Amino acid sequence: QVQLVESGGGLVQAGGSLRLSCAASGYTFSRLNVGWFRQAPGQEREFVAAISRSGADTPFADSVKGRFTISRDNAKKTVYLHMSSLKPEDTAVYYCAARNVILTVPAGVQAGSYDYWGQGTQVTVSS
Repeated sequence: QVQLVESGGGLVQAGGSLRLSCAASGYTFSRLNVGWFRQAPGQEREFVAAISRSGADTPFADSVKGRFTISRDNAKKTVYLHMSSLKPEDTAVYYCAARNVILTVPAGVQAGSYDYWGQGTQVTVSS
């Protein structure tokens, strides 16, 4: 069983930056593909970014390319989502998700690719 805890959300003005963290426990972290998803009120959950267990594959949603980056620190068992040039439309609850992978495979961009989810952290961008 994998436990995921997100942190780092908050209120920020448009154009500002935030760094979200996803701390994992309960499994060998280096064998996890990790993804970030978000859900705004009244909308479906959507893919934001992901990182493969090796760190070599890092897909991004078109809406965040060039503004968000993702990284992982296996020693700290944490994945980071670095968000910059934030826009009001980035306002949502952000969730991290994980999947145990035995072999190196591309990081999934579908929610169904992931087996474990965190509780979410709120990001609010004011205009």
